[in-house]
Amino acid sequence: MDVPYDLTSYVRVLKMATTPTTQEFLQVSKIAGAGILLVGFLGFIIGGIMLLLTGSGGV
Repeated sequence: MDVPYDLTSYVRVLKMATTPTTQEFLQVSKIAGAGILLVGFLGFIIGGIMLLLTGSGGV
C-alpha cells in the first residue's frame, strides 16, 4: 500500500468535488425519498401478505 500515492489521489478527488446546486440537491433528495417510500411500501405489502398467510391477527 503506497500511502503518499493514496493521499494524493484523495486530495485530487476533494479538489474536483463541488457543492451541488439547489436543483441538483432537490433532484437527489426526490430520488432518495422515492426510494425510501418504495422500500417502505414493499415492506408493508410483504407484512400484509405474511399476515394473511399465517393468519395471526395479534389483536
